[in-house]
Amino acid sequence: MSLPGREVQYRQYRAPREDRAALVDPPLDTAAELVEANRRGLAGCDVEIGGQPLAELARRARRELIAEARRWTARYREVAPEPADPAAPLFLAGHQPQLFHPGVWLKNFALGWLAERHGGTAINLVVDSDTMKTHLVPVPSGSVLHPQVSFVPLDQPGEVVPFEERRVVDGATFRDFGRKAAEAVTPLVPNPLVREFWSLATARLAQTDNLGQCLAESRHQWEQGWGLATLEVPQSRVCQLPSFARFAAYLLAEAPRFVPVYNEAVREYRELHGIRSTAHPVPDLVVDGSWHEAPFWVWTADDPRRRRLFVRARRDGLVLADRGGWEQTLSLRGGDFDRVIEQWVALGRRVKIRSRALVTTLWARIALGDLFLHGIGGAKYDQVTDAVMARFFGMRPPAILVLSATLQLPIARRRVTPDHARAIDRRLRDLVWHPERCLAGMTPDQGHGEVEVLIAAKRRWIETSQTPQNARMRWREIRRINEALQPWLADERQRLLACREQLALALRAEKILGSREHSFCLYPAETLRGFFREVLGPARP
Repeated sequence: MSLPGREVQYRQYRAPREDRAALVDPPLDTAAELVEANRRGLAGCDVEIGGQPLAELARRARRELIAEARRWTARYREVAPEPADPAAPLFLAGHQPQLFHPGVWLKNFALGWLAERHGGTAINLVVDSDTMKTHLVPVPSGSVLHPQVSFVPLDQPGEVVPFEERRVVDGATFRDFGRKAAEAVTPLVPNPLVREFWSLATARLAQTDNLGQCLAESRHQWEQGWGLATLEVPQSRVCQLPSFARFAAYLLAEAPRFVPVYNEAVREYRELHGIRSTAHPVPDLVVDGSWHEAPFWVWTADDPRRRRLFVRARRDGLVLADRGGWEQTLSLRGGDFDRVIEQWVALGRRVKIRSRALVTTLWARIALGDLFLHGIGGAKYDQVTDAVMARFFGMRPPAILVLSATLQLPIARRRVTPDHARAIDRRLRDLVWHPERCLAGMTPDQGHGEVEVLIAAKRRWIETSQTPQNARMRWREIRRINEALQPWLADERQRLLACREQLALALRAEKILGSREHSFCLYPAETLRGFFREVLGPARP
């Protein structure tokens, strides 16, 4: 789907509805072709960023990324003694450091599988610039017939700050999460992964008080136990690398040209998808006189709440501000981006400037890796990024690979859907308006002859052509006959009403037990590993 005259094609991605179903688009066995096509596109691209050809900047960015990811990962788990061949494929994915559902976790295993199969490197970006929305984790509990959701705290409430800044407020609450989550879910899932997994999370708490790091690093340690030789690095570390500094400074310097392109792509996405909210998929960037809102967040150590970053050009450089009191100037005389990089690194010791979602994946796709693995949400929104790439940089967007899955908790239960309820409602409606249909297969013990007489009378009225003169009489007689037939349907009505009541309970239970959103740590380990093998084929978590 596309607007007339637009070069970007918009695709519809939907999460699988059936249990144990997966979306892999395009298939994993096309990865080598996608990598090769993306590499050719980069090699043939004549884009310059901050006075440096994009292909050259990308080579430097990948070296820096691999080195930083190796350094970061080695803090908490084993890393191969020698780095992979820099010419080998580099596969990327990313997500917030959360206890996400198995459909998200699938990306991590696909990363490892692709790297192993193609002799490449796999790096997962931990997106720690997002905020932690809640300290509570929904956990299904109760019984199969009457389940409920318990909200188990990971921590005590804290400030709404980026994961990079979110400290564990109460260590006892964090350490106790595993026990409480296991107790809540065990009546439904006897052997949840959280029983074993949480010891890794609490061990990380002894090394760092950052909540997101505890979650991400313990999960990554568990993945190593399942044979994944992947690397991880927080987005915050990527934003401090010299290659990213050049890219960011270039976007800031080009803000008067970049912002209109960005906003046009966002508005086009809204138009195509009928979205009225100005907050989705992302808000427009604001232009206020000479100030342009940049696609970055900014905060300081004194005030870790993230704010919008604004920039305006001055003869001797760029003025950065949050329009709330903080302001900083980057010198850019004669387009000397090397000097800006030095200033950016120095500034980063005191001030955090982090890319927002679309720019995070834009940089990852054009410079950091050969193939980016997206979930459904990221793939949808990154179509805006495709438009920005095409119109701002004049380049063909690199291909992505989209993965997601639906895995329900392995709970034996009656599987019902709203279609079952609609079928009962249709039957109840037929009892009122088409009782003769419902009586056709029935043999009433008494009054069978009377039923036949009433049905025959209704048939005659239906077969009688309606005229202005008989319309009211015809309608009244058909309705009278329908009502007269109701006593013979009383038992069926009571049966259907009882079924509908039971079905309503089953649907409420299914909404909880059949959700795809439950955290991976609530599933049995064997269920997860078996499912990932089904989806990835010869891959082996």
